[in-house]
Amino acid sequence: MTGLKATRDRDAARVPVLGLTVLYDARCSLCTFLRDWLGKQPQLVPLRLVPAGSEQARALYPSLDHRATLDEITVVGDGGQVYRGAAAWVVCLWALREHRPLAHRLSTPAGARLAKGAMLAAAKWRSAHTQQGWGGGAYLRGDGWVYEPGVGWTYQPPGCDSGSCSTR
Repeated sequence: MTGLKATRDRDAARVPVLGLTVLYDARCSLCTFLRDWLGKQPQLVPLRLVPAGSEQARALYPSLDHRATLDEITVVGDGGQVYRGAAAWVVCLWALREHRPLAHRLSTPAGARLAKGAMLAAAKWRSAHTQQGWGGGAYLRGDGWVYEPGVGWTYQPPGCDSGSCSTR
């Protein structure tokens, strides 16, 4: 399990991970369930749970592809490490006191195949349940309006991660 890219300024390849930020899809019921579950677990490494694509996520990680973070779980280490997909789940388990041994087993070649299979199953379930437009108790309209039962309607303007948006 390796990060995708480390920052040069902190030599992230050698800097120990002291904190992780988990970017999750707040519109996905499976994602919000797992967010809640992660938040209740005893942690060896602190987890900060941030909605993917949110203003908070964009402020924390301006150079990250925020559209991609909505497609699959992304975890960012405090040393600049970026984990996606199955590796992100393994690093989340590694941060939890009771699940670190499982993370070590899933980081082996055989375990990595199991972790990838679990990710593919979760992605298939997620795809089947987000086609209706509902997920995680939130309703997302294509024009940027989002309804969340506990908050009400909020407007989240579409992002411009590719830089090709017009600025009218």
